[in-house]
Amino acid sequence: MASIEPNIAGLAIFAGLWTAACMGFLVLSGMFPASTRPAGARQAGGGALVLVNSLLWLALAAAALVYGYANLRLTSLIVVGGLVLLFAPAPFDLLPTSFRDGRRGLAALVALQGAAIAVWAALPGGGALI
Repeated sequence: MASIEPNIAGLAIFAGLWTAACMGFLVLSGMFPASTRPAGARQAGGGALVLVNSLLWLALAAAALVYGYANLRLTSLIVVGGLVLLFAPAPFDLLPTSFRDGRRGLAALVALQGAAIAVWAALPGGGALI
């Protein structure tokens, strides 16, 4: 494996960051346009949660790609990123519909994406310093 990708720890970190970004994308894809949002996300505070999640998602996707580009071989970045994108819908489908389409799920997504960005920012020599 070291001949394919020498930075296994970096590969695992990228896979985790990119998985969080893909999960965020899947949740947010059902929230636009606003007129077709699920009823749970139309309740009070739902629009603000969608906006915050959208901004966090943009930051997280950019952070994951910057980290992967700076620390991995391009082939590893493409293969692992593609595999995560391909298989991300499987755990997403296991979530209950009320969690995927409601404020509770949006709040959990804020926490997931915020934690992933915090991990990225705390990485030595590869996070916020890039």
